Amino acid sequence: MAAAGEERPPGGPQLGADALGSRGCSSPKETTLEVSWAQGFSNKNFGFINNQTVCYPCGNYILFLDIETKKTTALQCQTGQVGAFAVNPKYGVLAFSDRKLNPVIYIYSFPELNKLSELKGHIQLDYSLLAFSFSGPYLASYSSLPDFVLSVWNWKENILLCSESQPGVVATSISFNPMNWQQLCFVTESSVTIWCIERNHDEHCLIQNPVKLPDAQGSLDHHEDLFFPYSCDENPYHGPVMPVSAIAGLVGDEAETFVPRTDIKPSLHPTAHCWTATSDIYLGCKEGYILAINTMRYSASIIQRKPLPEHMLKVSDMLDYIRREVQRKKGIKPKALQRTVVFTMAFCNEGLYTAGIEGILYVYHISDLQYEMKICADISEPISTLAFSPDYTILLIVTDQGTIYAYKPAHTEGAVKLSNAFSSYLLAADFLTPGDKYCVSVTISGEIQVWLLENGTCLSMLKLDIEATAMACCPSSNSVAVGTERGQIYFIDITKAEAPRVVHRICLSKFPVLSLHYDQSGQFLIIRAMEGYIFILDARPSKLFQVLGYVVLAGEVLSLSVVSDFRNNSIEVVVLLSVAEIQQTRLEVFCLPSALREGIDKYVNDQGILNSSAIKKEQYDLQYPLSSAVRLKDNIVYGYCTCAPFICRYNLSKQSILEDQPVYLSEKMIPSNQFGSGFICLSPNSRMLASAAKDGVLLIYDTSTMEILAQNYCHSYEGGGIRSMVFSLDGKLILVNGENDGALVCLKWKKIKETEEADSHWQSLLTILNKSILNENAALSCMAEWQPESESTSQSLPEEKSEKSPLEPSSAAVTEDGNFTSLHSDSTSDMTWLGQKIEKVIREETERFANEKKELQMGIEKLHKTIQKMMHENEQVPDIEKLELQEFNLDVEEQEKAQAEAEQEVARVREKIEMEILANCYLQDVIRHECWDSMCVKGRAVKCFHLACEVKNYPLKKRDEEELRTLEKVLCLRKIEAANLKVHKTDLEIKSKTVLFKEEERTGEVMVDDTASCLLTGSLSSQYGADTSILYHQLDMHSREQKVNQIVLLKDIIYKVKTVFNKEFDIVAQQKEQEIARIKERNVRIREILAQLDLHVEVWEPGLTGEEKPEQVLTVQDSEIKAEKYLTPQEREKAEMLKRLEMERQLASLDNERQRALNDMMGGVLEVKQEDILKIDIPPPSFISKPEDEWSDHEKKIFRKYEEKVQELNEEKEKYRRELRNELEELEASIQETTQNFDKTVCKLFERKVNLEKVIYQEELKIVNLIYSLLLDEELDSREAGLRHFLVKKQKEKVKIARTVETTKKKIEFYTEQYYNAIAEDKNLEYGFRREFADVPANLHDELLQLYKCRPRAVMTEIYLDTANPPGSCSVSAEDFKDALTRLMRAMDELDNPEHMPNGLDPSLWEKFCLARRNKLESEQLVKWTTLILEEIEFFLRRRKGDDMEMSSKVERIYKELTWLREEKIKLQLNLTFQFLLKQGQVELESTGIPDYADAIFIKKNIIEELNCNIMDQVEKKIASMVEYKEYSKGIFQLKWEHKKMSMQIEDLNQKAQDIVALPITKDRQLFLTMLNYDSHIAHRITMMEETLGVMDKVHKKNMKKHQKRIKELEKCISLKEQENYELSIKLKEMLVSVSERRHLSQAADMQHISERIAKRRYQEILKQKHLRNLIEKQEEHLGILQAKAERLRSKTFPIL
Repeated sequence: MAAAGEERPPGGPQLGADALGSRGCSSPKETTLEVSWAQGFSNKNFGFINNQTVCYPCGNYILFLDIETKKTTALQCQTGQVGAFAVNPKYGVLAFSDRKLNPVIYIYSFPELNKLSELKGHIQLDYSLLAFSFSGPYLASYSSLPDFVLSVWNWKENILLCSESQPGVVATSISFNPMNWQQLCFVTESSVTIWCIERNHDEHCLIQNPVKLPDAQGSLDHHEDLFFPYSCDENPYHGPVMPVSAIAGLVGDEAETFVPRTDIKPSLHPTAHCWTATSDIYLGCKEGYILAINTMRYSASIIQRKPLPEHMLKVSDMLDYIRREVQRKKGIKPKALQRTVVFTMAFCNEGLYTAGIEGILYVYHISDLQYEMKICADISEPISTLAFSPDYTILLIVTDQGTIYAYKPAHTEGAVKLSNAFSSYLLAADFLTPGDKYCVSVTISGEIQVWLLENGTCLSMLKLDIEATAMACCPSSNSVAVGTERGQIYFIDITKAEAPRVVHRICLSKFPVLSLHYDQSGQFLIIRAMEGYIFILDARPSKLFQVLGYVVLAGEVLSLSVVSDFRNNSIEVVVLLSVAEIQQTRLEVFCLPSALREGIDKYVNDQGILNSSAIKKEQYDLQYPLSSAVRLKDNIVYGYCTCAPFICRYNLSKQSILEDQPVYLSEKMIPSNQFGSGFICLSPNSRMLASAAKDGVLLIYDTSTMEILAQNYCHSYEGGGIRSMVFSLDGKLILVNGENDGALVCLKWKKIKETEEADSHWQSLLTILNKSILNENAALSCMAEWQPESESTSQSLPEEKSEKSPLEPSSAAVTEDGNFTSLHSDSTSDMTWLGQKIEKVIREETERFANEKKELQMGIEKLHKTIQKMMHENEQVPDIEKLELQEFNLDVEEQEKAQAEAEQEVARVREKIEMEILANCYLQDVIRHECWDSMCVKGRAVKCFHLACEVKNYPLKKRDEEELRTLEKVLCLRKIEAANLKVHKTDLEIKSKTVLFKEEERTGEVMVDDTASCLLTGSLSSQYGADTSILYHQLDMHSREQKVNQIVLLKDIIYKVKTVFNKEFDIVAQQKEQEIARIKERNVRIREILAQLDLHVEVWEPGLTGEEKPEQVLTVQDSEIKAEKYLTPQEREKAEMLKRLEMERQLASLDNERQRALNDMMGGVLEVKQEDILKIDIPPPSFISKPEDEWSDHEKKIFRKYEEKVQELNEEKEKYRRELRNELEELEASIQETTQNFDKTVCKLFERKVNLEKVIYQEELKIVNLIYSLLLDEELDSREAGLRHFLVKKQKEKVKIARTVETTKKKIEFYTEQYYNAIAEDKNLEYGFRREFADVPANLHDELLQLYKCRPRAVMTEIYLDTANPPGSCSVSAEDFKDALTRLMRAMDELDNPEHMPNGLDPSLWEKFCLARRNKLESEQLVKWTTLILEEIEFFLRRRKGDDMEMSSKVERIYKELTWLREEKIKLQLNLTFQFLLKQGQVELESTGIPDYADAIFIKKNIIEELNCNIMDQVEKKIASMVEYKEYSKGIFQLKWEHKKMSMQIEDLNQKAQDIVALPITKDRQLFLTMLNYDSHIAHRITMMEETLGVMDKVHKKNMKKHQKRIKELEKCISLKEQENYELSIKLKEMLVSVSERRHLSQAADMQHISERIAKRRYQEILKQKHLRNLIEKQEEHLGILQAKAERLRSKTFPIL
């Protein structure tokens, strides 16, 4: 850790030397650079370290801000970025963690900044929160991913007291109770937890107490316990009610915390909290509520606003009405007043101070959960932090914008601004000319700060309200150039460091500015922009920063550097490009001559582009891809490699090129220890090369040798590394700013020799620039302040204004005194310089070629008229002479281009439509496959012809192989079970007449019962083609496998029933198709008859609808398409060809002479049919037109014949009409009869389907009941498993608590003994005092006795107050005891003063008296401390016993529920659901009431009959056994006589055997007589005995060695025991002395009853020991007897051994 910014005493820490170490250990190279000062801002953590100093983390530093002097000092963390941070003003210490792997917490003191301790835990990645206790040396920490561990430390002792893991819980804040360090508030985004730190003297444990928060609507209704929601209740029909976790099938820890989504209510989201003096908590929420949390009951209450008085209520209503009216007039929908969202809060005696995004500081006066609110200050910026000083006189206010205010509640002055930090990340920093006094920085949001290099004080700040992208300081004047995202360049005058101002702005282009570069002489400003644009500006203010020209490079510009050649008076610009074509980097170098500033005509063309020949552009392709490059004056180039951590050195003067392609090879590759992307920077004297990267380490190299001169870990990888760095002109200072950590660091060299050469270069440069600096600064100061309307351009382009927050301050310049200078930078910008150049070129070309343009326009107009005339004439000529319209098109290429564009657009639209069609086709295929193709029986319907009746079939999917295999398996299992049952019944049958008779009766009853089998099976499926014999009986399904098999069988029955109906349905459907075909045939004849009768009657012709023939829905007819069909060119040609053929055929038919003649002569037919009789007409005679009087006889005769023929023809026509009408009626009647018969068939089919639906529903009801029973069984199993998991956890907790209780009891016994010893020692001191001062005169003795009892009152009062807290809430540590004793002894110094010595007392006696009084005081404090320890341990024991009892009750409850679950499972297996089929009216109940069947049992009739048969069988067996017993008893008497006879024979044989044994024959003789090969047997025995003797000899030697070794060990033990006995004898003597002293003390203290009790207890122990010794002696004697007996038996059994 290193501090910077103020002078340190000689014993204090040095900058960078006493740090934590740079990523390991500090190297000598790091000591050459030290931190001069550091500045920055972080709105994460702020705190008072004392009453005048505020500290906060920023990057790798902790910054300390003095409120009075406004000076800042820094403490550096050399291991990386500062993580969590906390301050303890009481002890004057701060704590922070680093952000490396296995992070460490560091404790530092202030203002010495000495490291006190390092807290190392087992955290892997990072600490997120730290918090100090207000009393005691305790620190709480919380880690982030992946550990999530809450830990409590004793930072003085460097001890981890306790910790608790909370996987996945992300905390937002933690804090200790100021009144009791054993309470810790833990806040997350949606919960609050109070952790209690319970202490068992030297052991600590964390107890979690969650606080139930209201929901988002402020309701305090909370969820019930879903894991134990009931007390073993059950539904009598549906079974027991299981909790939702068991229904969901959860078993583990998820079952305890599972909440259904419908029951989840969003809770409040805490944003800030603070403790009160009564140990309660005030909590602010994102929803606008303020809660009061009672930390004893762990409950939350919403604080409501106190009702306003009546007159204030009227005023409030009036203001609300005015506000709504204003909103309505503005066109805004009136909204209700929203609650104030509290983001931070602080509590003191005056009330609760809160603030939020509104930027207003409120104070709440709260009483009885009601508050009154008052506005204290309006900051007009979002406030992020509120913090009180230790003496509660100053309230620190920190905003999101980085401004720090101080508010004094006792004063009415309002908030006072302390500092202006930057609200966004730093972009760049640079030294202001001459580089030894000031430096300038800019943020991304456009805030410019001017800093004093001496101590890092911020002198002023200017807000541009732009998005800055680059910044650079001019060496030849005190001007600063700032580039923006919109391609603008702002020039700031900093001749007065306290009042910077904008003097000029140039809009170069619309491309964002990437970087700004000045040459060392300050002649040119080189600007790097996007798209390869590089602009050159005159850097002199006297020339108004004239734009000289620009260069466009082919490639992406990666970096740019400038090399000044003062000898040749030229400037080289080195540009590093990334060329996409060759996938390499290219170095382009061009020169800017000084003459370019005097006249640009010969260097720049009309568009402003610099001529390549004038700037001498050169290109160099490099070997490796680089991200940054710099060039020295001797053609040496250094580049930072992107593919590997190397710095490459290139020599452009040497021909180090490859032969095949002109690529320059790297001359040398210097390895770098940095990682991540980086860049390099050259010092002004080109002697030092700086390298910076994402790891945050700055390396300084010597350019001649490339040795590392220095390195500094000023930023970190966590903060994004280093964004930019710059050397001062004198080389003494280096400015470095981070990427995302918001820190600006100024480094300086420790040794002057490192900067001697740079200083000389700076001096020589100043001699060159002094005159220019004076002149340009004078011109700069004379420039007026820039305003948007003061720009000299004539045209402007509108530009989008940047959106600003209503709370964001307007653009202003801020001085050190806090004064603002107005600066409006949000106006529309002017046309860019590049645009003006292009427009000027276009305008000049337009003016130059105006006449030619006019002539061309006139010629085009004349040509247009000529072409129009020619087109008109072309329309008048014949078709054969007409020209195509394309012939009149003069610009064929343009027309083809337009047609190609149109065709492209058509192709694009067509492709889009085709893709949509393809998507719809895919969707159609998916739907068709799922809902149509996969069905083996398609769904369809049959409708009646005349009735509104419709019958649908059952759509069926094809059963897959898995389902069929399962069904086959179940069927085989049922067959095996049926065969097994049949065999079992056959074995039990008894072939007796009685049994056979009863069996016949039972069979008859069974046959009678078969008629009612359908009623007992619960369905009528057997009547509809299903085989129900394979089903299990409803009362036999007890196991899960049986129920599953029954479901499979029931599904198969449903499938078969549906299949049978579908067959009947197919027959009816086929019948309808046949009927429709017949009707169509008859309708053909009907239409013919109607045509002959000339009747216009609509013929009824039925057909199949879409429901009856659903496959026609899948085919789209042409008539359904309303849009015009699109035809491809091929289809169009084919259609035209068919149309042409049809026309030719028609023309050919018109030219058929034979057909024309037939039509003219005979009506187109050769023979007249009967059907055509109605068409026949007799032509009248030709004389019919003459009057009748003029007819001749012949004509009259002809007319009569004509009339007769007409009459005959009419009669035949009428007859034929009657025949046709009769035929028509017959056809219609036939159609009506057949359709009505078909309708009857459909109605019958409908009735059958209704009955079939009943059957299917019955079977499905069985399946539902079985599935429900299976689900209930699974729920019971899940509940049982969840309870057992919960039980195991609780048993482990109970065991843990029991062990804690046992350990605590042992501690109580130990400290009780210490307590008694302390009391005895205290009494002995008092008695000793009386004896020691017994020879003092009586008057002096009484006075000394009073002084002996005298104690310092003030200190004793403090000690009593410290220990007056309830048990469990006070600290009784050894440190507290030592502190209290030290304070007491200091207070005793005053009482020990000789002034208080009684007159006449010897001073030696007074000293002796003072020593005795101090001893007495120490003894009293020891007794009190031991008492407190006992109280604390007993309190802890009571809590643990309470926890043990609570845990026992939980375990007992779990056992009860487990027992209940077992009983329910047994009930569920026995109490089966039985489905009956009952006819209507069959179930009748009397009005007296329903009988109670609670204790009834449902038993099958077959079981009773089988039981009766078994009883009769057993009766017959019993009679047969009695007969057999009688016969068997007769045989017993016979066997008794035979047994007696045989026993007498045995006695005779035994007597003979004894006589044989008595013969004198030895064992050897017996063997000799019996053995066949006696010699070999003897030889074998001899060899066996020799081997046995050898083994026994070895065993004997081994045992001897063991015994000797044992003897040596015993001798050593004897010597050790003798030494121990000697030591014990010495101790015994000492103990005898102490016993005698204790005896005297006991007698003096009157502790006879205690000694008697102890003596009695010891006497009982002695008697017990004596009894045990006697018992041991008896057992030893008995054991010896048993051993002797065993030895005798062994020798008798094994005589050889």
